[in-house]
Amino acid sequence: MASDDLVLPGAELMLFDDKAAVARSAAQHILAAAGSAIERHNQFRLCLAGGTTPTAAYELLAEADADWAHWWIYHGDERCLPVEDQERNSLAADQAWLSQVPLPREQVFAIPAERGPVAAADRYEAIVETALPFDLVLLGIGEDGHTASLFPGRTLPDDRLVVPVYDSPKPPPERVSLTIPALSQSDRVLILVTGEGKADAVRRWSEGEPLPVARAAASAKTLVLIDRAAAAALI
Repeated sequence: MASDDLVLPGAELMLFDDKAAVARSAAQHILAAAGSAIERHNQFRLCLAGGTTPTAAYELLAEADADWAHWWIYHGDERCLPVEDQERNSLAADQAWLSQVPLPREQVFAIPAERGPVAAADRYEAIVETALPFDLVLLGIGEDGHTASLFPGRTLPDDRLVVPVYDSPKPPPERVSLTIPALSQSDRVLILVTGEGKADAVRRWSEGEPLPVARAAASAKTLVLIDRAAAAALI
């Protein structure tokens, strides 16, 4: 449900009872955005997020009837791990959804993070440059307020679309991430926030702290789908 009384700077908010409801709404928003984009320009360019709530939405998409031939898939960040590592965002999306629908594999662009952060960032930047603007970008939020692999307290570059990330506070230490200038070039940004573990980051965001997720939200037309546990400080 829409929540006019709840405020997060830079974003519209919709409040749900639990994670499952957030995932259902996310899947519905993705399908609606796809239909609109395909009608406008015969292509839907979607940038994915990792995490359990996006993956729950992907599982619902796997059951949907959509015009998959016109979907183009990108990733917002990736961990520098082997291709078949279960911690890879791209593998999670493949297993939950992409391998189960007739979406052409040549239209799925995984970040080649197995090459190492610098080589992968350089290669993916060229891909992202040709993809922009996205039609929809999915993001999550970490307990520290990070989004994609952009972490608080670090300089966030504005002269690159994709960057190598080192010394991540969560393993693995090496990652690749799209930057805010890339993530914000989208018709809509959809941020999924669930669980009491995210409540403190949401509070900090609501108080105006310049968290990476807050900067991303403020840079584009943004809708936050949030459950009651994560929104505890706002209710």
